[in-house]
Amino acid sequence: MSQKIKKVVVAGGGTSGWCTAFALSRQFGTLLDITLIESTEIGTVGVGEATFPTINSFHKIHGIDEQEFLTATRGTIKLAISFENWGRKGDKYIHPFGSVGNSSWIGNFYHYWLAAKARGYEGELEELCFERQAAKAHKFALTENPKLNYAYHFDASLYARFLRKLSEEKGVKRIEGKIVDVKQHLDTGFIESVVLESGTCIEGDLFIDCTGFRGFLIEQTLKAGYEDWGHWLRNDSAVALQTAFSDDIPPYTRAIAHDSGWQWKIPLQHRQGTGHVYSSAYISDEDARKTLLDNLDGDILAELRLLKFKTGRRKQAWVKNCVSIGLASGFIEPLESTSIHLIQMGITRLLQLFPFEGCNEHLIRRYNEQSRSEYEETRDFIILHYKATERDDTPYWRDCRDMVIPDSLAERIELFKATGHLYQAPDGIFSTDSWFQVLLGQRIEPRGYHHGPHVISDEEIRAGLDKMKSKIAAAVEKIPSHADFLKSYCDIR
Repeated sequence: MSQKIKKVVVAGGGTSGWCTAFALSRQFGTLLDITLIESTEIGTVGVGEATFPTINSFHKIHGIDEQEFLTATRGTIKLAISFENWGRKGDKYIHPFGSVGNSSWIGNFYHYWLAAKARGYEGELEELCFERQAAKAHKFALTENPKLNYAYHFDASLYARFLRKLSEEKGVKRIEGKIVDVKQHLDTGFIESVVLESGTCIEGDLFIDCTGFRGFLIEQTLKAGYEDWGHWLRNDSAVALQTAFSDDIPPYTRAIAHDSGWQWKIPLQHRQGTGHVYSSAYISDEDARKTLLDNLDGDILAELRLLKFKTGRRKQAWVKNCVSIGLASGFIEPLESTSIHLIQMGITRLLQLFPFEGCNEHLIRRYNEQSRSEYEETRDFIILHYKATERDDTPYWRDCRDMVIPDSLAERIELFKATGHLYQAPDGIFSTDSWFQVLLGQRIEPRGYHHGPHVISDEEIRAGLDKMKSKIAAAVEKIPSHADFLKSYCDIR
């Protein structure tokens, strides 16, 4: 066990660094001395502009005002992700954040829908999801009954700036500088200080590595090891830029599959973020750039950026007195917008297990186990999108379709195919509704379902579904457009 923790040093800024400094200062500001080191010479990835609904909880716990946040980050609402060309070329389905119907203790609601379909019901599942219908209509409001579940799109660089201001108000000290060396205790190997290019030495009791892919502390110094998932998630590159956007702002992210990867389109108040994620084993950087430029729907506002990455996770997210957060701890491609979620869940775990009395091996083991479980569950959900394809028009999609997947995912898919049953893992962020929407959206249908609904007559089950459909349609009709909501809710200039 190390000494008691009083001084915390956050190595690196960006979304992960300032999220960490902000949360620590909000919760333990009177107990800790918090310093963040960042260098303006080292750029941040900064394209992670789409989020997952858990960000709402993070903001509420730490007292962030939603209107202030959306205004400062030029943010918009995200109700869903629209997937295009994934099952087959020409296919389109929406993965909404909300649930479908009301599940009971005996089974998920979708079993009722499957039973109704088997008995001749002709309605579509999407008609029974408020988020899905509102997303299709480009509408949004802060409703209560029914309630819309949502996340955000925002400018990641503005988000870091917003969090920096809040952090400094709570006493976080920012030091400009580039870390060039790390000093360790000769006997324990614990980090004692980091040395800046200027020669300044910053001491600390606990170090948070937010240095991005390079993992300057957790990997280059402490040799945590990296588990490479490139054989399952083949994409290793992205080209990104910003384009002009119209006043009609859809409250969802678009994920459009191309020949050797996919393109994101993320609407903000003032522009659109877009990029092409791809595998360099199947397409050159130049051809990937051309694919992106050939599929733009607005004038280019910023220079194109090329990003390289390796999908996977640190074998240990926490080593000795160093905890890695964000890209320093691992990376799963942005298909389901989990990057900021994983950052904020890592921070939340750290707050819950904070080593005030010193870095206890049992705390470290618990943190690492939870981190591993969450990363693997997220990994499996992302792999599903590639495995569950019928596309055979390019080598990329054929290889994705035919790849051998993790046993954990293979067993989940086979369970669903045979029985219709799905489950949410204890450390999983994706609900059974999310698994169902993607599986069904990519043409994997179950051979069976729970027969509990058969105790209800055909007339009752149809009447119930029709009533739900009508209630959702009426609710969508009443709410304003997404663009009008933003104009009234945010201080848009």
